[in-house]
Amino acid sequence: MAIADGAGLPLAITIASASPHETTLVDQTLNARFLADNPVRLIGDTAYDSDGLDQRLADCGIELIAPHRSNRVNRTQDGRPLRRYKRRWKVERLFAWLQNSRRLVTRYERRAANFTGFLHLACAMILLRHL
Repeated sequence: MAIADGAGLPLAITIASASPHETTLVDQTLNARFLADNPVRLIGDTAYDSDGLDQRLADCGIELIAPHRSNRVNRTQDGRPLRRYKRRWKVERLFAWLQNSRRLVTRYERRAANFTGFLHLACAMILLRHL
């Protein structure tokens, strides 16, 4: 899981197994952020359309922008905030930048702490390259 800013630079990054749903990992990722301040908005895909997640983020002062699922009964967002959803490609660009690190493409490390260390090193290299 990764959280990027408006320029696609990493703000928070964590690893987890593939089995938990993305909405359960948002709190863990926000707690692992590199900066002290919370982001103002969190833009996610359709999987983030959850009333529970929306309420948890609103309690932290974060606005959730996610398109509605097709079976959603009550609509909570209009079209204006969803226009920001088109900028979600910047997060995908962050993952492309992380794929430039050969050590991250194929996970050679047996321990999660070692892999997390290399992941943070790659994020630091991205931040230094773009600042």
